[in-house]
Amino acid sequence: MYEEIASNKRRTWLLMLGAVVFLAAIGFVIGLIFGYGPLGLAIAFAIALAMSVASYFAGDRLVLASTRARVVTAEEQPRLHNIVEGLAIAAGVPKPRIYVVPEQAPNAFATGRDPEHSSVAVTEGLLALMNRVELEGVIGHELSHVVDRDILVGTVVATLVGAAVLMSEFMMRSWMWGGFRGRRGNDSGGGAGALVIFAIGFTLMAIAPLAGQIIKMSVSRNREYLADAQGAMLTRYPPGLISALKKLQGAPTAMHSANNATGHLWLNQPSRLEGEGITTMERLFSTHPPLEERIKRLEEM
Repeated sequence: MYEEIASNKRRTWLLMLGAVVFLAAIGFVIGLIFGYGPLGLAIAFAIALAMSVASYFAGDRLVLASTRARVVTAEEQPRLHNIVEGLAIAAGVPKPRIYVVPEQAPNAFATGRDPEHSSVAVTEGLLALMNRVELEGVIGHELSHVVDRDILVGTVVATLVGAAVLMSEFMMRSWMWGGFRGRRGNDSGGGAGALVIFAIGFTLMAIAPLAGQIIKMSVSRNREYLADAQGAMLTRYPPGLISALKKLQGAPTAMHSANNATGHLWLNQPSRLEGEGITTMERLFSTHPPLEERIKRLEEM
């Protein structure tokens, strides 16, 4: 298990490096388009830095607000508070702030830049569906994300990729508005070079959303397995989380507050569609491994 932890951390840093390189490539192309050369790199990193700082200090509040989560007191949810407090003590971290999300689909997530500024949120549907040992398994999983600072890593990666997508769109819109055509007109020999740069820019713009999703999938899927294992060890009762995941298999997954930006944070991949739950296309680009595989790994512990 400890080898897997080390492997996941190395893979995460490599993916973050890939996101930085991708962002730098887009910044460099923008610099070529507007005649600034390497200055485009500096602009790209300045944008990424600004977005990263904002997400570091306010990202958790934005996530909680987007899900309509509300703080609950120990008087309102004594069982939930008791479980979170007990597992936080066992994990050696401060007790997170506790929120409830007004959704009937059973799900949960943790957010925060570090254990001292963390929050755990569960849906109303999860509280209604899970018994105590199952709820302990879920909270143990989420606290493992807090201990490992997974949420911070995911936020940084998502921010870098988001900056790359925004810069790609800016570059292509500038082309369509004629910004680069005007510069090309002053350089009669730049026609071929302009077409090459346009092709590069168009390619980067096209693959940026897909690359971002792949990076988030790679980070999130590996860490879900790890959080499952650590959460089971934290509660010292793997059957609790196994039973909780089995209940999720047959539960409704449609969530009104689900979106692509926060999907990777949840215990289970949320769906925005009513009816059969997660569609084939959503499974293909899911940030979570299949519940069947997660259950299988836990049963082998």
